[in-house]
Amino acid sequence: MVSGAAPTLRLERALWNSGETVVVGIDEVGRGSWAGPVTVGAVVAPNKNLSGIRDSKLLSRSERVVAAQRIRDWVLAIGVGHASHEECDALGLSAAQRLAAQRALEQVEAQGYVAEHIVLDGKHNYLGGRTRCTTVVKGDMTILSVAAASVVAKVERDALMAEESEHFPHYQFQSNSGYPAPAHRSALCAYGPSAIHRRSWAYMDDLAWPHMKYEREPRLF
Repeated sequence: MVSGAAPTLRLERALWNSGETVVVGIDEVGRGSWAGPVTVGAVVAPNKNLSGIRDSKLLSRSERVVAAQRIRDWVLAIGVGHASHEECDALGLSAAQRLAAQRALEQVEAQGYVAEHIVLDGKHNYLGGRTRCTTVVKGDMTILSVAAASVVAKVERDALMAEESEHFPHYQFQSNSGYPAPAHRSALCAYGPSAIHRRSWAYMDDLAWPHMKYEREPRLF
């Protein structure tokens, strides 16, 4: 059961009252992962509260799945964009996050909502562009549209990594989603990186493996 102060629509309502009709809350997941995509959720919230929603990190896996469905039933528009592990390596993290966000926003626009103001979790605006943007540290804990974006992004990325675990069982992606974990590190030391590991990440410098192992072609998002 979730606890603590619930995120609110206070900021969204202030922006609506100032004339910003379409406010999009954005959050990302997968930034600290060693494998798989970086994923960005984008949510256009209605002027109606939704109870039980928290930052995705404060919810259990089963709570997130239930919350994500409730969010999808509640939102005006929603998008989830991915930048693949290859794009993370080729572009760097900030540019990969921007690409994933652009893909999420394109999905929102296809539903008839063009962002007039973006509320972004964190202190760094990695989006660029001309759309007005407000960054909020720990916004996923205080702003409802951002918290909702964090939940839907986390649920979709976890599902993708669980699918990948069937192809790469050694790394236990179904439980760690590609993030650092003792079993994940042990598998990397024993088998080397899989086809969906990010090769340019710093953790690669600290590992040694007897041979490189590629189990199948990488997946593109």
